Amino acid sequence: MDRVFIIGFGDVGRRVAATYRSSGTVVSGLTRHPESADSDRAGVRMVLGDLDRAATLEELPTAGSLVYYFAPPPPEGISDPRMAAFLEAASQAPPMRVVYISTSGIYGDRAGARVDETAEPHPETDRARRRLDAENRLRGWGRQQQVPVVILRVGGIYGPRRLPVTRLRKRLPVLRESECGYTSRIHVEDLVAACRAAAERGQADTIYNVSDGHPGTMTGYFKAVATRLGLPAPPEVSMAEAEDRLSAAMLSYLTESRRLDNRRLTEELGVRLRYPDLESGLAAIDPARELAS
Repeated sequence: MDRVFIIGFGDVGRRVAATYRSSGTVVSGLTRHPESADSDRAGVRMVLGDLDRAATLEELPTAGSLVYYFAPPPPEGISDPRMAAFLEAASQAPPMRVVYISTSGIYGDRAGARVDETAEPHPETDRARRRLDAENRLRGWGRQQQVPVVILRVGGIYGPRRLPVTRLRKRLPVLRESECGYTSRIHVEDLVAACRAAAERGQADTIYNVSDGHPGTMTGYFKAVATRLGLPAPPEVSMAEAEDRLSAAMLSYLTESRRLDNRRLTEELGVRLRYPDLESGLAAIDPARELAS
């Protein structure tokens, strides 16, 4: 893996890039901002291109590279034209491998049942439908081009600078815990480890659930974060009240219940979780730094 190209250079992209810098690997990242192109951002060469404008993707450094695709789909619709544009460009310069971060929302509501990677997708929101479209496009392209593709279906991501501090300070309500379903989480550092493992040991055309294996409720998560940060616990409301007071996006999380099975992650990819539960993950976070950011 002499060359790595990261599409979607946000928090996770920057963290993944940092793991390669000391090894002499050439790391590039995609930017749609001309003022950032050809600049060196923490040892990463930024390349100009816009996934919403296919003509700007003609000279991406994909040939022979390990590609991490972290960019989200567009905010509307049920398909991902950004993935389609990338694949058209990459067909002219095929990468060595592609690792894609998807979402566990693709499974839909499972009434709290444990879900492994053999479960049929059943997306119930357009957000999840867009992700499934991206997965299907990428996997089909990988088989056609004979490029190994690895899909990571990720639960909720938390970690330093990824906590709901603003929401807690605003005292926004959460669903009464007795009415909450199950949700799964992963600490961002363990997600980065999963990305590296997928690149090094992931089987082609294979899906891996990424979670810490200890599901809980969304309300339990908010309350645990509040306790760790020394903030008041958020007020709890019934589902009937939540439908009037919570955003559609938050309601979509609350109305689905599933527990991700992460055995393929730990046994096949060999990921040793640094934070195997929420308690250990939050204990490693500095409350003062979170509250000051």
